[in-house]
Amino acid sequence: MTGPRRSVSSCADFPTYYLRLNSHSHASLIIVGHGSTVNPDSSAPTHQHADTIRCLGVFREVACCFWKEEPTMREIFESVEGEVVYIVPNFISEGYFCQQVLPRELRLDGPVTHRDGRTFCYCDPVGIHPNMTRLLLQRADEVAQGVPRDQTSLVIVGHGTSLNENSTKAIQEQVRLIREGGYGFAEVLDAYMEEAPLVSDWVQLTSAPNVVVVPFFIADGLHSFQDIPVLLGMEKEPGKALSEMEVFRQNPIEMHGRHLYYSGAIGTEPLLAEVILDQVRDFDRRHPEAGQGSAVAQVSAQQQALARWLEQGRHAIGQVVISAVDGGWELRHLDDCDSESLITHTQPEDARTLARYDAAGAFRPIKTAPDLKRGWRLVLPDLAAVRLALEFFYPAALGMALAQERGTLKPVPLRALLGRQTGMYRFANGITDDQACAILGRCCDTATKCLRRIVYPLAEGQTLSGPAAAKLGDAAGHAGDGGSALPLLCMEACNHIVSAARKQARENFEAKERADSPA
Repeated sequence: MTGPRRSVSSCADFPTYYLRLNSHSHASLIIVGHGSTVNPDSSAPTHQHADTIRCLGVFREVACCFWKEEPTMREIFESVEGEVVYIVPNFISEGYFCQQVLPRELRLDGPVTHRDGRTFCYCDPVGIHPNMTRLLLQRADEVAQGVPRDQTSLVIVGHGTSLNENSTKAIQEQVRLIREGGYGFAEVLDAYMEEAPLVSDWVQLTSAPNVVVVPFFIADGLHSFQDIPVLLGMEKEPGKALSEMEVFRQNPIEMHGRHLYYSGAIGTEPLLAEVILDQVRDFDRRHPEAGQGSAVAQVSAQQQALARWLEQGRHAIGQVVISAVDGGWELRHLDDCDSESLITHTQPEDARTLARYDAAGAFRPIKTAPDLKRGWRLVLPDLAAVRLALEFFYPAALGMALAQERGTLKPVPLRALLGRQTGMYRFANGITDDQACAILGRCCDTATKCLRRIVYPLAEGQTLSGPAAAKLGDAAGHAGDGGSALPLLCMEACNHIVSAARKQARENFEAKERADSPA
């Protein structure tokens, strides 16, 4: 792997027909990613593709949501305002996540869902689009420049899973297309981390003197950048995350008398933004009536609310303070209000970078944790830019605050959330009420874990109690003494709570087995 991927520098880098996608000014685009609670690089490509598409101006707004990061798939609907919402899974296959988890979490009935006066258009995942073949070939040629294809084995690597038979279908289809397309490789094959053919057997599976391995993953995250190199034998144990490395891997690597070339994950290719738009176009062809709507430009309701709140003197949200300055607005850390030696930033997207790590350089998967680093000022020209920056600092926070003010926020009871879990989390609801409240009190502590104020109940008609009760009042939802700050709200328990509940439920089950077993 040579280094960071190139970026699409401007909207002019896109083919002309993408710039003509101007009939979607009434619609929002949500790009759904997996995300990670431990790896800072997992969500990066999804955000980068959203940035690229946002600059085109063809949608009313472009947002991201994640399975393992913020905002969640329920929160994101409070953030976007389009009367039509296109949802594109930034996933490789149409397997377990795209067929079961995403529709469940996003409350989708099928390709077209009508709910709350809006239309939700569920597009195919990016990994199954025919244009992925072009990106795979381009990535293979980039990583092994000048290496003859007829002396090269191309290995496309996936995860592999027993949860859904379609999980490997996308990779197998790409292998077939490249094999039958006359692209000149000595051999093309698929391999997987957890099912045969195993990527760890690459030496036996391939025969050419050059072997190019392309991870068919969305991000250079835990699997593609840290786990697969160990399976290939490139490294003895998982190393640092990509963003934490000062020196990138160099190609080729000489192993077993062969030259091994290892690529970055295919999902990091900047041109994947085109594939996301292709999936929207393909959806419109299949469902021409679903995406219809008024193309009249509207000022964001959240932006209007933000202007009103600022006029009322509500200048803080979380650990961020907003101030009017000459020619625009300034955001800075709550504890830096009187500081003069601050580093100046000028783009809304800079907020995402500032919120990514704490002062010690540790990844912040929970953006509402009370550890936002200090030492910066973000100067922006207008409230539209301020709204976008706040989305990066505190995802979906403005939308939830406005919905609560209007009385339209729909919190999800903890029992309902735990009860709808599948896969490895399907037993998460096997905890007692006291255990549930203890988990929330421990994992959501305002002073050390999360600033949000919980607005959901334990179950319908049953409020939270015990250690969790402290998260319900005015002491939660803001930093410092609060005052007139805008609240940070939690309408549904996050993935950290689900994981903690699963762990406790497992301990309950094991304790019961021990108690029931003969002495």
